[in-house]
Amino acid sequence: MTLSEEARERLADVVELQPTKNSELQERWDMDSGSEVHQYLESELKEHYYRDDNSLICATPEATTLIDGADSDRVQTVTVTPLQQAVVDVIAGPDEESQSVVSVLHALRDAGEDRETDEVRSALRSLADKGIVETIQKTVPTFRLAVARDELDIELAEE
Repeated sequence: MTLSEEARERLADVVELQPTKNSELQERWDMDSGSEVHQYLESELKEHYYRDDNSLICATPEATTLIDGADSDRVQTVTVTPLQQAVVDVIAGPDEESQSVVSVLHALRDAGEDRETDEVRSALRSLADKGIVETIQKTVPTFRLAVARDELDIELAEE
């Protein structure tokens, strides 16, 4: 999806201010309400942002790269649960063969995390929603990091 000049400028604001609130963007974008900000995000930037566990607005890693360029040294800060942190620690990197949910489950168990399959599947989907993990569709969905581990600054949220 090609962004208009206005959408690109506003995405740059999201990248700069993240994690941010509707009210901050409302002020920056001179809009009348947080609802108007939400409508804009959903209509123009839907694939380029997500809301973290505290409902704050964050840019996806791809959006950050789009704004900063591929050679940027900006590190994306994301808030994740302890299980999601464990998944990031064990899952295949961006240049490695992707893994199934069961493969990630076994890697977690090898690392001392005894979790259920549904918990791991949920963690992977949440990380995919945040743009940290990519889903590769094969016979069954497989996963790997979408960004290099050193490009992430992970903060733990309470479960």
